[in-house]
Amino acid sequence: MRLNDIIERVESYHPAADTDLIRRAYVFSARAHEGQTRKSGEPFFNHPLEVSSLLADMRLDEYAICAGILHDTVEDTEVTLPDIEKLFGPEVTEIVDGVTKLNIRFNTAFEKQAENFRRMLVAMSKDIRVILVKLADRLHNMRTLNHMSSADKRENIAQETLDIYAPLANRLGIFWLKAELEDLCLRYLNPKEYNELSEQLAKTESTRESYIKEVQATLEAKLHENAVPCQVKGRVKHVYSIWRKLKSQGIAFEDVNDIIAFRVVTDTLGHCYEALGVCHSVWRPVPGRFKDFVAMPKPNGYQSLHTTVIGPDVHRVEIQIRTEAMHTVAENGIAAHWAYKEGKPGSKGGDEQFAWLRQLVEWQRELQDPSEFINTVKVDLFSDEVYVFTPKGEVKELKRGSTPVDFAYLIHSEVGEHCVGARVNGRIVPLRYRLKNGDTVDIMTSPTQRPNKDWLSFVKTGKARTRINAFLRKEQRRKAIEIGRDLLEREARKYGRSLQKLTRSGELDTALAASKYEQREDLIAAVGYGKLKAGEVVRRALPSELTDKPASDEPKRGLRRLIDAVAKQRSSTTGVTVQGIDDMLVRFAKCCHPVPGDPIVGFVTRGRGITVHSMDCHTALQFDPERKVEVAWDTKGTVPRAVQIRVVTDDTPGLLATMSQAFSGAGVNILNAHCQVKKDARAVNMFMVSVKDTGQLRSVMRSIAALEGIHSVERVSG
Repeated sequence: MRLNDIIERVESYHPAADTDLIRRAYVFSARAHEGQTRKSGEPFFNHPLEVSSLLADMRLDEYAICAGILHDTVEDTEVTLPDIEKLFGPEVTEIVDGVTKLNIRFNTAFEKQAENFRRMLVAMSKDIRVILVKLADRLHNMRTLNHMSSADKRENIAQETLDIYAPLANRLGIFWLKAELEDLCLRYLNPKEYNELSEQLAKTESTRESYIKEVQATLEAKLHENAVPCQVKGRVKHVYSIWRKLKSQGIAFEDVNDIIAFRVVTDTLGHCYEALGVCHSVWRPVPGRFKDFVAMPKPNGYQSLHTTVIGPDVHRVEIQIRTEAMHTVAENGIAAHWAYKEGKPGSKGGDEQFAWLRQLVEWQRELQDPSEFINTVKVDLFSDEVYVFTPKGEVKELKRGSTPVDFAYLIHSEVGEHCVGARVNGRIVPLRYRLKNGDTVDIMTSPTQRPNKDWLSFVKTGKARTRINAFLRKEQRRKAIEIGRDLLEREARKYGRSLQKLTRSGELDTALAASKYEQREDLIAAVGYGKLKAGEVVRRALPSELTDKPASDEPKRGLRRLIDAVAKQRSSTTGVTVQGIDDMLVRFAKCCHPVPGDPIVGFVTRGRGITVHSMDCHTALQFDPERKVEVAWDTKGTVPRAVQIRVVTDDTPGLLATMSQAFSGAGVNILNAHCQVKKDARAVNMFMVSVKDTGQLRSVMRSIAALEGIHSVERVSG
């Protein structure tokens, strides 16, 4: 990539750009990175240059291009932010600073990853160019990921990209970037399936090309006959989208009959709808497959008419119809709206485009628990939408699969908390009902209704889940305070006192001062949760002469040390250490089956010790954060853990024995196996195996995936 090529492209869409700024950034970055090389052996400077080229593809301004060229200088060289500001001004510096802070890593502590994502949101809310530069940076890194020697690191980076960056590209409407990121992620996360699917697409390429030409010629002729100016192009859907369809529908490649999609680009809105009519007159439309994103645009500004028809040879054909202006937005998303100095949240005309970003910033302020925050973001932000109507005709956007409860919380938290039922299109439906595009929803409420724990099993949106969890935690805390008061009252009576007297005299504050809590209710709740013993709190509150400690206390202390030693020995046999809590039994949650290497969190469970969950377990998000305790995998212990693996294979004799040998060769013991042959001549094999850590798990999964006749290998959480 040459500097002049980048400058020529910038001048083609932004003639007034300060190209001298780009040239100076080029020279400065080249000198800063001089002598540095990438893992591929090529000069490091090639990377920032490729990033700036991608930003030019997005048609960004000179400040973003400069930031792309300079984005690694602060992190990887001796250059400082004041140096950048002195030479290139505050606008470039702010973007570089924002990108430098975005060091999200899924293979580090979960809290750190969540906090880094928070910082990214703050930077994005100030200037959306921060994430555009980061997306370009990630795309080029993914293109060169094969040079990283560690398979585990490749998988971690690919998973991070699939979880965060590809969905962000989708939210921003940059679909070409999203598609390439997804395909690259599939290549490293499921290499065998990616290669098989690519080979199958290559084998049928010539047949598809002739089919595309046939449909394209027919459609163009019919549109021109009806005086609809147009450009018609056919394309094959990207590998990841086909792979997802195979997975979601459980079908073979041969059964996918809508691999090809066509795009009709015309000049006016009226011609869009005329073109739709022509398409439906030529081929029979598939019921329920028409979507009008022109009348109801997606949050990222995407507009298009989507329809699916039964084309030649009875193949389903997807057709997208849009104007030239809509096509520009569809290709470049938020970057297509760039007004050079107005592409920031809060700028004129940007309210709707950045509504989703404002929601994210609101969440990062409200949700203090890192695991709840990151899971809410992943579940709610990066999903398909469904559009429904209020009784007054207002359009509301929800996550696909949402229910009336999600809708109620979207209207207002109070409406959600008191929701007892709903009418959809005039008919009463269950709260579990999944809303469909075009539904009109009317919520019924009752002042006596309260959120139900069962709601968490079917709600889909982050707002509903967050509000329900908050209410349930509030109830848990209320009950904990009741239990704590009762326990403290009983203990205080042993010394002729009451909890009321301890509070009124200020003696309880003595115990409070000796604890890590700031409020009395927090201290009482901790007793109710079982994090503190009532006897210890009361003894700290009262004078030592009143608690009547015997002089011969040393034997008791010796017994205490013995109990502590036994407790530590007992906890270490689980492979998990608990910090700050004594005498606690440790058990693992059955909802998520955490394995050494997974980020974990512990919760106090009265009468049952500490329950350990995976950090991203949805069940764990229901617990009050006050019950949380720090837990960590015991680095000295190698206690194996059970985990379930699902393997989809061909129904081939001897394949089960081959898989068993692969498990055995990796030192993995099979605890249980269940195999079932499906109608499509495929077998679904569920293995419960014992592994020492996530590294061993990933290694054996790769070994299984490399076998002949294996279609997919995945870990099952529940």
